[in-house]
Amino acid sequence: MLPILLALAFILLLLFVVIAGRPGEFVVSRRTKISAPPEQVFPRVNELRNWEAWNPWGKLDPNCKITYDGPPAGVGASYAWAGNSKVGEGRNTVTASKPNELVCFRLEFVKPMKATNTAEFTFQPDGDETVVTWTMSGKNNFAGKLFGLVVNCDKMIGGQFEKGLAQMKSLVEATADKTTIMA
Repeated sequence: MLPILLALAFILLLLFVVIAGRPGEFVVSRRTKISAPPEQVFPRVNELRNWEAWNPWGKLDPNCKITYDGPPAGVGASYAWAGNSKVGEGRNTVTASKPNELVCFRLEFVKPMKATNTAEFTFQPDGDETVVTWTMSGKNNFAGKLFGLVVNCDKMIGGQFEKGLAQMKSLVEATADKTTIMA
């Protein structure tokens, strides 16, 4: 019996060391190029009610309850959501906004796990196009490190970022001013 208990204690200690040794912070980032200038892309992110048209998590729970607070756009604008187990519950608040360049958010999760992260969208002109980068970063507590052992968070969250950026690209390009000047 003692050898079994010692082996179990050793396995638990080893698991603890592996979990504790995982990174204390994470960053997930995806980008896309949209055929439109930044001023046509920026409002899709800065004006929170525009998120409904492209936000990938909205598609995971069409019955998700969303409430808006503060101004409709820019610093102080926020929305709270409460949905099924796929989207959880939380609040997203604009903390910085530079027209056609940057929008930063404080992303507070209540369910399924409590966490506070930072999300950021950057808009970089590239000729007649805009490179949009969506990044989320935060701290990994012990539970987050354990979760990361069994779930590839970069792949899971990054996959949703890719879907959202693709939907945003489709919407913006469908409505972008496509007029050309004839010489």
